Amino acid sequence: MLSLRPVRQIIFDNQSFVSGKLILIDKPKGWTSFRVVNRIHHLTRVKTGHAGTLDPLATGLLICCTGVLTKSIQRYQSMVKEYTGTIVLGAHTPTFDLESQPIPQGDPSQIPDDKVQEALKAFLGPQLQVPPIHSAIKQNGKPVYRLARKGREVVLSPRPIEIYELEGRRVQTDQMEFRVVCSTGTYIRSLTQDLGQWLGCGAYLGSLCRTRIGDYSLDQAQTLEQFESSLGQFGKEDQKG
Repeated sequence: MLSLRPVRQIIFDNQSFVSGKLILIDKPKGWTSFRVVNRIHHLTRVKTGHAGTLDPLATGLLICCTGVLTKSIQRYQSMVKEYTGTIVLGAHTPTFDLESQPIPQGDPSQIPDDKVQEALKAFLGPQLQVPPIHSAIKQNGKPVYRLARKGREVVLSPRPIEIYELEGRRVQTDQMEFRVVCSTGTYIRSLTQDLGQWLGCGAYLGSLCRTRIGDYSLDQAQTLEQFESSLGQFGKEDQKG
């Protein structure tokens, strides 16, 4: 669990953040992307944005831009992305992940591994994908997940995406590990849901980690604790000067 110091304890010259900084954060599980951005904003006292939302249950690379660099967010958002994670077979959920309770659908033990590999190959290339209704996509200025949680009908149109690489291997009868390289706008939850339908047994996302955005990798990212510590050290150096 994160232990974050009060913002008021960090005092430093934030001009470099006003001029624009690219901050690579390893987003922790349970945090929304907005919460991470909001934290950086309060720490630096500078306008901050992110280049691509990660769901609260997902972890991994979140690109944040500060100051004048926020004008370039779209460029980073359009970059190819890579994810790894786990898929659970034999059930589906309303949210396509573990935010809702699994509903049993089929027996994955009856599906041979070669059919799973055939399914993975079937999703390669350009295609139309329907985003999950439990997502941050806005209709009439409001995120559709709020409507979905209230039980209201949500209809989303298919969107063009492309899957460049998709590989997976079963680690248990009802569980597989995967890696996917895809275009911007791809929802891995929807890909998992569609994969389960193709196999006829149902599937939902067990875990997800974004490992790459363009040429930026998770290995280059820092945790929020590390980012805050760097600001604190910066403040100490300024005070010495």
